[in-house]
Amino acid sequence: MRVLLTGAAGFIGTATARELRGRGADVVPVDLLLPQAHGEATRSDPPEGLHLLDTREAGDWAHLLEGVDVVVHLAAMVGAGVTADDLPLYAGHNDLGTAAVLAAMHGRGVRGFVQASSMVVYGEGRYTCVEHGAQAPGPRTRERLEAGDFDTPCPVCGGPLDWALVDESAPLDPRSSYAASKVAQEHYATAWARQSPGAAVSLRYHNVYGPGMPRDTPYSGVAAMFRSSLERGEPPVVYEDGRQVRDFVHVDDVARANVAAALAVGGHADGSHVAYNVCSGQPVTIADVARAVAAGTGSGLEPRVTGQFRIGDVRHVVASPQRARDELGFTAQVAPDDGLAAFATAPLRA
Repeated sequence: MRVLLTGAAGFIGTATARELRGRGADVVPVDLLLPQAHGEATRSDPPEGLHLLDTREAGDWAHLLEGVDVVVHLAAMVGAGVTADDLPLYAGHNDLGTAAVLAAMHGRGVRGFVQASSMVVYGEGRYTCVEHGAQAPGPRTRERLEAGDFDTPCPVCGGPLDWALVDESAPLDPRSSYAASKVAQEHYATAWARQSPGAAVSLRYHNVYGPGMPRDTPYSGVAAMFRSSLERGEPPVVYEDGRQVRDFVHVDDVARANVAAALAVGGHADGSHVAYNVCSGQPVTIADVARAVAAGTGSGLEPRVTGQFRIGDVRHVVASPQRARDELGFTAQVAPDDGLAAFATAPLRA
């Protein structure tokens, strides 16, 4: 199998290229080396064999699609977006970049497409009330958050809601620049699959962590930020009450999911687009993430739960792994407790 891999020099891309090659695939690596994700050392001395190019300029690179069976598209601006000024960056790199890749694939007859999506397309997770069943609450108000009332209230009785697993049929509710761009990417994939025709998969990654993760940027994940605090001799700072629940999935598991999806779409052109959660299937609280990373350092530092909050943050979002297990044969192999402790001393990207 010949695979064109965009974002090949990135955090997830590096692990995916390694996994693909380990499975005998011929990988065509592509990356723009965006400064938001790559240190100057990487940009001045790119990996050997990397095609340094902008996916938005398909006229400059479409020839690389010759003989390609599947495109695995990971190139993107990541993170929630620091300010509204970031909107053009997300629309340009994620929306236009994806559209250009899909158009180039159509022109060269490539029929298999796998792309990185994200849990952020869901907005809030799924909630239930013990008295009133499944509920769809609105965003939490500033007044409640300032009062330290972090649980999402039931819209019927005002009591706290408990979380439930979010499956891929959940409504999409993007609440950031990044989330809006990921929803757009999924819609482009749907249109391309029908029109080309082809077979497309969007993988909704949950909180990805592991070796090679970027450190100390506004686009870094919370696990990397916890680790950076510990390396400075400071306790990791946890917002709200620390009881917000997420799913943390190791980058090696994400790479395995990418390869499983590439194998699933290779050789098919049935006009389908399917989304899958990519998660560990083992929910954890944010405070427990901080504790696991701290334990891995052996520092003895305990997380500092501050009660601070960010407007727009969701309370809980926890994925169901069922569809990926049933249809792709993917099950995560790295348990969060083990992976997060090891992450405390793993090499990071500058």
